[in-house]
Amino acid sequence: MILVTGASRGLGRAVADRLVGTGYDVFGISRSTEELPFESAACDVSDYEGVKAIAQKLRKEKRALQGVINAAGIASMNLAVTTPPSMTQKLIQTNLVGTIHCCQLFAPLMIRRKAGSIINFSTIAVALGLKGESIYAASKAGVEGFSRAFAREMADFNIRVNCVAPGPIKTDLLRGVSDEQIDAIVSHQIIPKIFQPGDVSDLCEFLLSSKSASLSGQLLHVGGA
Repeated sequence: MILVTGASRGLGRAVADRLVGTGYDVFGISRSTEELPFESAACDVSDYEGVKAIAQKLRKEKRALQGVINAAGIASMNLAVTTPPSMTQKLIQTNLVGTIHCCQLFAPLMIRRKAGSIINFSTIAVALGLKGESIYAASKAGVEGFSRAFAREMADFNIRVNCVAPGPIKTDLLRGVSDEQIDAIVSHQIIPKIFQPGDVSDLCEFLLSSKSASLSGQLLHVGGA
């Protein structure tokens, strides 16, 4: 079974749908799980007790967890000096703390099997230092640092931890972002094009498979940075 957070929309939904289509048993976590075509539970990943309850349920049911994809996240394009404290907290709690919660609570289900793959999501905004994304980038830079160190902690248990950092992808996360802003970001990528959710799904499939057995603690930029 592969657990996917943020599974109701955006990249999380695209990856979950791809995995279901290729034969994986998928369990989704999202704040809203209405009409999802796979098993799911409603939970905000920033809520430690909520995530813990799901982990306990899966352990009680003796579910064989093969991988975790931490795709839950929010974005805000705004100057740091004009970002309300409530939004700063929301970005950090969802993007960074939520990822940590899921790693802390779901990794033990794979430690028991001594096998697994964890994929955390960052953003190309960290590498490019994009104007208007300083707090969002800070929350994701934390994910990158955590992923590198957590990979070392999990190595003894044959669990790989990698990080995927997409550039602009056509999902709900870009709602309200102008074409000019998107083009400006894309122009700084090594491969200057807008990639599709399917491209990220391809990468996640690879990182879940035995073909990526030699990779852990790595940061993979979609589009290059």
